[in-house]
Amino acid sequence: MNHFSKDTRTAVEAKEEAQRIAFGPVMFQAAQAMRKNGLLMILRNAGKAGITVEDAAEKAGLSVYGARVLLEAGLGMGVCIINEEKYTLTKTGFFLLADPLTAVNMDFIDDVCYDGLASLEESVATGKPVGLKVFGEWPTIYEGLSKLPENIQRSWFAFDHYYSDGSFPLVRKHVFDLGVRKMIDIGGNTGKWAISAVTNNPDLHITMMDLPGQLAVAQKKIADLGLGERINFHPVNILDEKEQFPKGHDAIWMSQFLDCFSEEEITSILRRCYDALDETGYLLIMENFWDCQKFAAAAFTLQMTSLYFTALANGNSQLYHSEVFKKCVYAAGFKIENQIDHIGEAGHTLLICRKN
Repeated sequence: MNHFSKDTRTAVEAKEEAQRIAFGPVMFQAAQAMRKNGLLMILRNAGKAGITVEDAAEKAGLSVYGARVLLEAGLGMGVCIINEEKYTLTKTGFFLLADPLTAVNMDFIDDVCYDGLASLEESVATGKPVGLKVFGEWPTIYEGLSKLPENIQRSWFAFDHYYSDGSFPLVRKHVFDLGVRKMIDIGGNTGKWAISAVTNNPDLHITMMDLPGQLAVAQKKIADLGLGERINFHPVNILDEKEQFPKGHDAIWMSQFLDCFSEEEITSILRRCYDALDETGYLLIMENFWDCQKFAAAAFTLQMTSLYFTALANGNSQLYHSEVFKKCVYAAGFKIENQIDHIGEAGHTLLICRKN
């Protein structure tokens, strides 16, 4: 992306940006406080007329001091503006308040990532998710996901699902056009893709593969929906190289899954996919690649999310540059027949692969 190939800021702009980075955690906490205590909504309801500190404090149930320090911080953040001692909401403030993408990102960082990211430096040095200790003693977050507090799980799944739910309806046609009838869904999580796929294709059968804890959640949901005859379950630790994948399927599907692993682990998983597929089978990978985004802000979001993987998830994976990822695909013996970019708001890429 050209955005990342040139340093276009003046010295003054660069120094200003450096200060915003230095105070980034403070800005985040201030914005989150204004979301939760109602100040952003009060500003929105005040409309163009604006509202004084005193009236905002009364409506929010805050002291004048509390409202004042947050509103003044909001000025610096660009969340609000002030004219004749009355504050009004800006476009940035509106998106913090009402944009679903911003909401899931904010809650994910607050509930899942914030405390653990304090261990980022150690995680980078050791290649281990040291920040995960704030939740428990697991080697990766995936083993502990079903045991996390309910609010943490809620924010984690909301984040994960938001980035996939909007893309699934758009990508189904590309998959169904391949004529697939039996599919393995590796890393199927709570069954979002499997349910979406079989509900919209009466000829499709899916075998979900994931850790037992995740599959237990999916199995209950799928049984409640009456889809148990068309979705099967294969509990497995994908990282165990002795675990071979079942054969006899037309395709293997992985969505937002391989970014959970290092390059070496991705290659190992893909080699086992290669062994499980026959010569006419398809390997279908849907991922977010930061270099394949239309907008710099989308790439930025993915680059920052990579540090969640470093500090909390597993210590050795990320949301990849597409060329780094493709090397793993080629190393496993596959070729990429088609690459479809810019799928949905989340900017997914679908790689349609066959044996070389």
